[in-house]
Amino acid sequence: MGRQRVRNAVTGYSLLAPSLFGVVTFLVLPMFVVLWLSLHSWDLLGPIRYVGLSNWRSVLTDETFGTSMVATIGFILLVVPLQTVLGLLAASLLAVNLPVSGFFRTLYVLPWICSPLAIAVLWRWILAPTDGAVSTVLGRPVEWLTDPTLALPVVSAVTVWTNVGYVTLFFLAGILAIPRDIQNAARTDGATTWQRFRYVTLPMLRPTLFFVLVTGIVSAAQVFDTVYALTGGGPQGRTDVIAHRIYAEAFGAAAVGRAAVMAVVLFVLLLGVTLVQHVYFRRRISYDLV
Repeated sequence: MGRQRVRNAVTGYSLLAPSLFGVVTFLVLPMFVVLWLSLHSWDLLGPIRYVGLSNWRSVLTDETFGTSMVATIGFILLVVPLQTVLGLLAASLLAVNLPVSGFFRTLYVLPWICSPLAIAVLWRWILAPTDGAVSTVLGRPVEWLTDPTLALPVVSAVTVWTNVGYVTLFFLAGILAIPRDIQNAARTDGATTWQRFRYVTLPMLRPTLFFVLVTGIVSAAQVFDTVYALTGGGPQGRTDVIAHRIYAEAFGAAAVGRAAVMAVVLFVLLLGVTLVQHVYFRRRISYDLV
């Protein structure tokens, strides 16, 4: 029996070896490298110098980093709730078995599978203040991307437009996985469409909702391509989210150590938010409809 257990363990770990190699090489090891870099000063060309906690003190007392944190939080608060609600609404409509449902299901996913940079360039042309399509329709120029009050909402709207198909896809899969017998029983008991949605569909979608919220927050906190192509972090730093600030520090200011500190802070914050969501949903994810 002992030899059999050892043989089974060796076989199991052998099958897991390729995946474990990928996780360690591309996830665990880079995390330790970034943490190590946060304690050093490096300009990408010269020698690496150990500076201890100097980078940490510099970043945590930097007003620019604080502005980026505020911009990131505002961006998340605009993007995640809106794309979640719109995705759930679209999934509910697409779950109806109509002849054109398959076409619209494909149509919704198209923006998500396209390159974010290409989509951002397209929207930059559409929102151009002089010859852009939106300004032409309105009949007057509007500084959508250079007005400090409009830039962040507009970038958020473009991100929602890009991601809503992704969210819809998962909600649609969750809705279609709900047993039809439960819906039929609720309908037989006299439940209205809203009551079936409120007391049957939503409780059964809690695992999907947990996944969508976690991935949505992580994705929104790491957005870079859209911001870089639309506004470049401006105006007045209103769209200078953390991912863009990390890029600017590492490759613009050649301060890799400071960029590493920001990356570690972002990782810790996302980990904390994910754990909080896990604790919240852990006791609420249930298929018991009582």
